[in-house]
Amino acid sequence: MTTNNHKEGDSTKWILDSVEIDQITDTPRNESSSSSSSNFNNNNNNNALKSPRGVNFSRIGSNARKRFGILGNGNANNAAQPKMGRMRSTAARGLQSLRFLDGATGKDGDAWKPVEKRFKTNAVNGRVPRDKFSAVIGMGNSKEFAGELYDTLARRRNLDASNGITIDEMRMFWEDMTSQDIDARLQIFFDMCDKNGDGKLSEDEVREVLVLSASANQLNKLKSQAGNYASLIMEELDPDHQGYIELWQLETLLRGMVTSTDEGTKFKRSQTLTKTMIPKMFRNPISKTVNSTKEFILDNGKRIWAVGLWLTINACLFYYKFNYYEKHAAFPVMGYCVCVAKGAAETLKFNMALILLPVCRRTLTRLRSTFLSRIFPFDDNINFHKMVAAGITIGTFLHVLMHLSCDFPRLILCPKNKFMMWLGPNFNFKQPNFLDLVSSIPGMTGIIMILLMAFAFTLATHSFRRNVIKLPWPFLHLAGFNAFWYAHHLLFVVYILLIVHGYFLFLTKEWFNKTTWMYLLFPVLLYASERTLTSIHDHNHHVNILKAVVYEGNVLALYMSKPPNFKYKSGMYLFVKCPDISSFEWHPFSITSAPGDAYLSVHIRALGDWTNALRDRFAKTCEPPASRPAKGRLMRMETKQMNDFDIQPPSFPHIIIKGPYGAPAQNYKKYDILLLIGLGIGATPFISILKDLLNNLKESSSEDIESKKGPQRAYFYWSTREQASFDWFKGVMDDIAEYDTDNVIEMHNYLTSVYEEGDARSALIQMVQSLQHAKNGVDVVSESRIRTHFARPNWRKVFTQLAASHESQRIGVFYCGSPNLTKLLRQLCQEFSLSSTTRFHFHKENF
Repeated sequence: MTTNNHKEGDSTKWILDSVEIDQITDTPRNESSSSSSSNFNNNNNNNALKSPRGVNFSRIGSNARKRFGILGNGNANNAAQPKMGRMRSTAARGLQSLRFLDGATGKDGDAWKPVEKRFKTNAVNGRVPRDKFSAVIGMGNSKEFAGELYDTLARRRNLDASNGITIDEMRMFWEDMTSQDIDARLQIFFDMCDKNGDGKLSEDEVREVLVLSASANQLNKLKSQAGNYASLIMEELDPDHQGYIELWQLETLLRGMVTSTDEGTKFKRSQTLTKTMIPKMFRNPISKTVNSTKEFILDNGKRIWAVGLWLTINACLFYYKFNYYEKHAAFPVMGYCVCVAKGAAETLKFNMALILLPVCRRTLTRLRSTFLSRIFPFDDNINFHKMVAAGITIGTFLHVLMHLSCDFPRLILCPKNKFMMWLGPNFNFKQPNFLDLVSSIPGMTGIIMILLMAFAFTLATHSFRRNVIKLPWPFLHLAGFNAFWYAHHLLFVVYILLIVHGYFLFLTKEWFNKTTWMYLLFPVLLYASERTLTSIHDHNHHVNILKAVVYEGNVLALYMSKPPNFKYKSGMYLFVKCPDISSFEWHPFSITSAPGDAYLSVHIRALGDWTNALRDRFAKTCEPPASRPAKGRLMRMETKQMNDFDIQPPSFPHIIIKGPYGAPAQNYKKYDILLLIGLGIGATPFISILKDLLNNLKESSSEDIESKKGPQRAYFYWSTREQASFDWFKGVMDDIAEYDTDNVIEMHNYLTSVYEEGDARSALIQMVQSLQHAKNGVDVVSESRIRTHFARPNWRKVFTQLAASHESQRIGVFYCGSPNLTKLLRQLCQEFSLSSTTRFHFHKENF
C-alpha cells in the first residue's frame, strides 16, 4: 500500500480536477444554448465581477441560468434543459447550508418535538399569533425577521394567518423551512424578499430585507448604509438596468461566494488528512497515560517545581514546630493540640511574608529578564498570590480551631497543681479562664486580624471584585474593584497586629524565639520600598494628553507623551491614576503603542465606576472631528476620527502613570510562530505586538525578517460582540493590509453578534460582504481591508491547520479575555502538542 502513494495522489488529483470541470458544465450544451450563453457573457464582460481569488461572477451567472432552465435574456419561458444527475454544483452545496432553523433538518421526527413544545407554550386558544412565531421557531432575538418569514410562509400556503396559525399549519410551515429540497429553501428566501409576489426583486425590496437582516444581527452601521449596499447588489446582478433581479441571479451571488471560499480551503483540507491517524504512542491506554503525563510535566514544569517547593517548605516548617512543642513544657498540659496549633502558626507566618512577593511588580519585572525566569513561573504571580492566600486561610483555620476547641479548654480545666508545675511561670502563676485568654493581647489581636482578613478576602473573591453579586442598597459599595482595592489596604493593619500578636506570646519568652518579625522583615521592607519609591517618583510620570477619543463601544483611547527613560516591551502594562477622580486609585491597562513609537497609548473599556467616570470626563472635553485638514498626526495606526483633527484642550483631566510592568506577552519573541487570541477589549495587549511587528516590516526586507530572531509569522484572532469595536482597531487592520506584503501577520476578525454562515438571517449580509470586498476591497462590517468572519471561531480547526502548516516549530499561544475559553485553549494546546510535532505553549493574560 505504501508503494502506491504516488499513484494514489495522482488519482486523487485527477478526481478533483474532474469535479471542477463537471461543476462548470452542469447541463449539456447545444449550439443555441452556447450562442445564447456566449452572448450573455459578451454583453456582461465589462461588468464581470471577480472576487479576490479570481472568481468571475458573470461566468457563474451563465451556469446558474442553465440550472434553472433560463437562457439568453433570462426569459423563463425558454425550454428547460435536462439536468445531469451526477453531482450538485457549488451553489447547491452552498445552499445546502441555507437554513431557517438551527439544527433541525426535517428528516428526523425528533426535531419537530421542541417546536411543538414551544407552540403549546405560546399558543392562545390553540393558535399562535404572528408576534409569538419567533419564540416558537427559536428566533426570539429576531422578531422582525421571523415576522417576515411568517408572512412569506403564509403567502406560499395561501393561508389567512392574520389571527394566528394552528398546530397543523405550524407543522406545514416547519416542513417548508426544513425541506431537503435546496431550490425550495432558496425560493422561500426569495419570496421573503419579494413582498409583492411578482417574481422580481426591486432595489427597495432588497434594501428592506437588508435593513431587516442588519437589525437581526445588531449591525447598526450596515443598517444605515443599506441603501448603498442594495444599489451595489443591483449594479452587479442587474447589468442591463432592468430595475429588478430574479431568482437565478440570487443564486449567482451565492455560488460566487461559496466558490471563492472553497478554492482557498481545498489545500488546507488535504493538509489535515494525516490528522486522522493516531500516533503509535497513544494507541493503548497505558502508553497514552504515560505520555500524556510526560507532556503535562514538560508543559507545567516550572509551576510544578514552584508549587512543590512551596508545599515542601510549609511541610518542613510545620514538622519543625510540631516536633519542637512535643518537647515543650506545654505538651503535658495541652498535648498534640498545641503542636498542631503552633505548626499551623509557623506556616501562617511564612505565608504572610511570602504573599507580598508576587505583588512586588517592579521586582518581578526585573526578574523576568534574568535566568530566574527559567526556574520560576513569573507569569503566574497572581495565581500564586491566590494560592498562598488559600494557604493562609488553612493555617488560620487550624490555628484557631486547635486553640478554641482544645488548647483553651485544657488550660482552663487542667488541675491547678499540674498547671502550676508546667505552665505557672508563663502565666504569672495565675491559671486563666476563657475570658482572660480572649481578652489578652494575643487573643484580641487574633480576633481583629481574623475579622479584617475575612473582610478583605471576601471582597477579593470573583463575585465581589467583578461586581457579579447584587447587594441590597445599604451595601452596594461593598462590591466592585474599589471595594476590593481599599479593603486590601486594611491588611497593613493586619501586619502590625501580627507582629504584636507574635511578640506577646504566653508560651515563648525569649526574644530570639519570637520569629514573626524575622519572617516579615524583608518582604515588608521590599513591598514598602516599592510603594514609597513610586510615590516619590510620581512627578517623573506626569504625562501630557496628546489625543483622546471616545468610541461608540464605550472605549476610551488615550495618546500620551512618553516620559524620559520610559522603556518597555510590547505586551507590558502600566498603571493609570486620575487625581481629578481619586487621589489613591491606580488601575492597570495594557500598553497599545509599540516600543519604537514616540508616544504612549492605552485603550480603556468603561466597565466600572472609575473607568466610566474617566470616560465621562474626557467625553466632555473631546470635540467632534473637524473638517479642517489633519496635521501633526501621531501615526497611521490612529483611527479615522483621530486623523481628522488635532486638538489639545487645556481642560483635559490630569493623568499620572507608573510602570511599565511585565506580563506574559512580553516574551513573544522567543517563539517561532505566534497565535494571539483576544476577546473584546482583550485585544489590547496584542495591539502593541502587532504594531511592533509592523514597524519591523517597514524597516526590513523579507530577507532581513527571515534572518532575524523572533516570530516568523503571527496569527491574530479577535472576537467581539459589537460592530463599534472595530472603530478603535481599524487603523491597525489597515496598516497590516498595506505594509504586510509578505503575509507575516494573518488577521481573523469575528463578529459574534452575526448569525453563523448558512443562517437565513445573515445570508444576505454575507452576500453583500462578498460583493463589497470583491469590488472595493473593503469589509462591510469593519470598514477595513481585513475581512470579518461571522459567529465564533472553530478553535479545533484553527489548531489543526496550525499543526499541519508549522511542523516541528514552537508556537506561543497568548490569550486575553473571558476565563470561559481558557480551559478549552489550554486543552487544545496540550492535545496538539501530544498528537503532532508542533509544540504549543499557552499563556494567559490576567486582568
